[in-house]
Amino acid sequence: MNLHIGLKGEAGQVVTEHDIASTYGSGLVDAYSTPALTALIERACVNAIQNFLGTGDTSVGVEVSLKHLAPTPVGMRVRAHSELVEIDGRRLRFKVKAADDKEIIGEGSHVRVVVSFEGFAERVRNKLI
Repeated sequence: MNLHIGLKGEAGQVVTEHDIASTYGSGLVDAYSTPALTALIERACVNAIQNFLGTGDTSVGVEVSLKHLAPTPVGMRVRAHSELVEIDGRRLRFKVKAADDKEIIGEGSHVRVVVSFEGFAERVRNKLI
């Protein structure tokens, strides 16, 4: 691993009908859902570190603390930004923020853990036995 504090990542998308709370089942409104926002900030964190992980390693999300501050309608672009702020062994903490074309819509933190891809896949398979 060649990870270091300060790595930054981003991810963006245009909000579609698939991303809204009424479709996700996380609410009744036709606005960008908190689960979709969570996935977007996780992608920004993955994008920050993916090229710095060791061969055969990946990362998995283990904790999210997110304030969803404002609604975003279908058709508007959203973008998430992440910054790696703490490394504790294989545990990585990110500061995250997201905005649409008009304002900041979310902020918080996210923790990922670096794992062996094969080891993790084996743990998943073993649950089926």
